[in-house]
Amino acid sequence: MHVGALAVEIHLPESRSLKAKRSVVRHLLDTARHRYWVAAAEVEYQDLWQRAGLAFCAVASDASHVESILDNVERFIWSHPEVEVCGTSRHWLDTDG
Repeated sequence: MHVGALAVEIHLPESRSLKAKRSVVRHLLDTARHRYWVAAAEVEYQDLWQRAGLAFCAVASDASHVESILDNVERFIWSHPEVEVCGTSRHWLDTDG
């Protein structure tokens, strides 16, 4: 079993309230969950209007499949013009045996 996690830090320059921020963040998380079958959550900066830390996790029997899923999620996040990606990181857990 292979587990991959993608952390994405984003900036939302047009957001003027937590309600506006959460609308964008909710769209990103819900769409990623349904389109790519990943676990997704806002994990950092919940109380800031223009910043968010998102995390996505995928599990599969093949590491290349997990990597492909996370690549698609990352491209999806980058494709939104209202979002500026500040940084990304990936973490892996391989449990063969």
